[in-house]
Amino acid sequence: QVQLVESGGGLVQPGGSLTLSCAASGSTLDYFAVGWFRQAPGKEREGVSCVSSGDMYTHYGDFVKGRFSISRDNAKNTVDLQMNSLKPEDTAVYYCAIGGCAADISPNHWDHWGQGTQVTVSS
Repeated sequence: QVQLVESGGGLVQPGGSLTLSCAASGSTLDYFAVGWFRQAPGKEREGVSCVSSGDMYTHYGDFVKGRFSISRDNAKNTVDLQMNSLKPEDTAVYYCAIGGCAADISPNHWDHWGQGTQVTVSS
């Protein structure tokens, strides 16, 4: 049974950077497509980015606009999300999950959700 744990969230000023990490136990993450999602208070969960199994391709939400980058660290068995130029509207709980990486990054096709990590962008 794969279990995912997110880390790396915190408080950052607008324009700052954070790197989130999704760590897996019970299996090797490289076998799976991994996605990052976020949910702000009062809003639906939305897809941020995903990477296919074997790093064949990645997808990003339109709101990312080149600010975020998803990557694997196979030595650590993690999938990381580097977030730059953060904006207050990026404030949310960020989750990772395993599923199928498609262009719409719909949360409906994912499983094994982690507990989330809070990202707050504020001055």
